[in-house]
Amino acid sequence: MMGLDYGTKTVGVAISDALLLTAQGIETITRKEENKLRRTCARIEELIREYEVGKIVLGFPKHMNNDIGERAEKALEFQEMLRRRTNLEVVMWDERLTTVAAEQTLMESGVRRENRKKYVDKIAAVFILQGYLDSLSMREREHGKD
Repeated sequence: MMGLDYGTKTVGVAISDALLLTAQGIETITRKEENKLRRTCARIEELIREYEVGKIVLGFPKHMNNDIGERAEKALEFQEMLRRRTNLEVVMWDERLTTVAAEQTLMESGVRRENRKKYVDKIAAVFILQGYLDSLSMREREHGKD
């Protein structure tokens, strides 16, 4: 499974382990302009093949009041583009506060402020994917109790 943190000029990428228990950040894809997505999509497709991805979890940047703003609209457009290009299921996952959590993790790890930007999107992708994996695990446990 692949987790993506879609930003204006970057896409953080995380991949799950084979057992769907943990997420690991693998890279941040950078582009010069927001709407120039051809190379970004091509790289995502390469990673899908390399890691044998069967599903994508895409961060959904809602406002804190649950409204959908411009960034969330762009994420929905990207979701549709990914679905068309990859033929994979693309699940939207609430990413509120993941970037904040990623920044906090990097600060606590002692990463210097000027270096955090290099890692924050990849770490945010890990939080997005890990949140989804944890929800799957929780659902499994709940259904096992029935």
